[in-house]
Amino acid sequence: MKVLVVGAGGREHALAFALKKSPQLTALYATPGNGGISQIAECWGLTDFDPIVTKAKETGVSLVFIGQEDYLVGGLTEKFQEAGIMVVGPSALAARLEGSKSYSKEFMARHQIPTAGYKTCTDLPSAESFLKQLEAPFVIKASGLAAGKGVVIAPNLEEAVGAVKEMFGGKFGKAGEEVVIEEFMDGEEASFFVFSDGTDYVTLPTLQDHKRIFELDKGPNTGGMGCYCPAPIVTEEVEAQVIKEVVEPTLKGMQADGCPYQGVLYIGLMIKDNKAKVVEYNIRFGDPECQPLMMLFDDDLIELGKRIAQGKLSGYQPKWKDMSAGCVVLASAGYPADYEKGFVIQGLEEVEDSAEVQVFHAGSKADAGRFKTNGGRVLAVTALGPDLPSALKRAYKEAAKIHWPGMQFRRDIGLKGLKADRPKGVKVGIILGSASDKKVADKATALLDQFELGYDLKVSSAHRTPERTRGVLEHWIDTGVEVVIAIAGMAAALPGVVAAEVDIPVIGVPVLGSALSGQDALYSIVQMPPGIPVATVGIDRGDNAAVLALQILGIKYPGLQASHIEYRMGLAQKVIDSSPESQG
Repeated sequence: MKVLVVGAGGREHALAFALKKSPQLTALYATPGNGGISQIAECWGLTDFDPIVTKAKETGVSLVFIGQEDYLVGGLTEKFQEAGIMVVGPSALAARLEGSKSYSKEFMARHQIPTAGYKTCTDLPSAESFLKQLEAPFVIKASGLAAGKGVVIAPNLEEAVGAVKEMFGGKFGKAGEEVVIEEFMDGEEASFFVFSDGTDYVTLPTLQDHKRIFELDKGPNTGGMGCYCPAPIVTEEVEAQVIKEVVEPTLKGMQADGCPYQGVLYIGLMIKDNKAKVVEYNIRFGDPECQPLMMLFDDDLIELGKRIAQGKLSGYQPKWKDMSAGCVVLASAGYPADYEKGFVIQGLEEVEDSAEVQVFHAGSKADAGRFKTNGGRVLAVTALGPDLPSALKRAYKEAAKIHWPGMQFRRDIGLKGLKADRPKGVKVGIILGSASDKKVADKATALLDQFELGYDLKVSSAHRTPERTRGVLEHWIDTGVEVVIAIAGMAAALPGVVAAEVDIPVIGVPVLGSALSGQDALYSIVQMPPGIPVATVGIDRGDNAAVLALQILGIKYPGLQASHIEYRMGLAQKVIDSSPESQG
């Protein structure tokens, strides 16, 4: 069977990658395509609808996968159907779910699908009036297609009004002629996909995308800077709720509205307290979500496409690899604003090329045997692994081999997913030689609370209550404590006594509480005999003790390692934010 993929991004490269493995495939084409796709498919370079359909008929194409939303909103699906060619992609009427945010919000309200409160505005006075009824932060969306960049989350009213003015002023062209203003939804986002043939549907593995350009979700929105699969935030309870309250009402609503949905439906979710609301619909695979999904797909994509196009999904369940996936997007300097093109991409030949590691091209072009940058998001390095930590580690390892001038990427892809896998119960024991040392302990417990790392705090003296001290330590070992923080001043025998009694790491914190300003405690803790080490932090540095405990435990628990990485990124961001150029 001859198959055509319509689009030019990393999503279309991933679709071509999966289609190439189908035993039914006899020829693979793409239009307009890109540098990476050209290595596995014949690229036509066509973008206008009629020439694409004509070429497909002349070539004998039997099945088409439309990747990009603008083609779907514009009605290319109908043109292929009129030509007698099977197509995976919704009709123009069904594509309004993404093509018009005002329509999609009205659709959700009419079918009682959980989402944020909103108002559609076509002029500045009505927008300002509605904004004043809401509390910050404010969500402002261009109603039409804006390549994933038409959403602004404004921290205050002034910036919200400014964003509305920019949209009405033509920043996103016709897409901004209508503006949707929404209540802000707090929580964690996730990507939920279904295949639908208009009546029946099947669900796909869940993912989490990273929309902001900078780490820790800072900066403007992009088309997506990376993702991972599966998303732990989508629990079995959340999935059941989404199917019952979102997926089925959406598909039934489409049927009731006379435009049954055939194709891939993306449902962007905001999840809080194990309950989900809809952020938005997309009428196609997400980019970069498609890349991990197509690597995890373990079936015949042509067979699936035929069933979607012919309305024969009933009883069919595609197979998926029992693995995790991580995807890191490499982007041009300046993206999502203005950026330069034409830089030679170096290091691609060094990247592992296997069924478990792929570099999908989004904005590249082939030029005399080399690849050059030709877009904002250029590449998506995607890797599989037996679990999420190994998949992400592999993706970053391979991404590090690639470079060009100004290349940028986020270093925190998947941290939220990793943080979900954290130990339960008490893992840190904090022992004080005196209740007067609690002010130092408070520095440690404040950070341990921030890290969501369980701890137990006890007061017990090495000299005055040695039996109690021994009993505390025995209880901690029996209940799974893996690191002890011992806080003491003056002679500071407590950390050494603890280290002598246990076989787990001990962190000593000297206290500023004597005529020697804590120096006596510091020297006492540091000068332990051979074989009885105590990791010693600075005087009164209970906070550093907590960070060190997190680092130690992070060696064993990926979720805690992720918390440490996030903490260090936060410290770096504070420095950047304090710099004069950052303060405007």
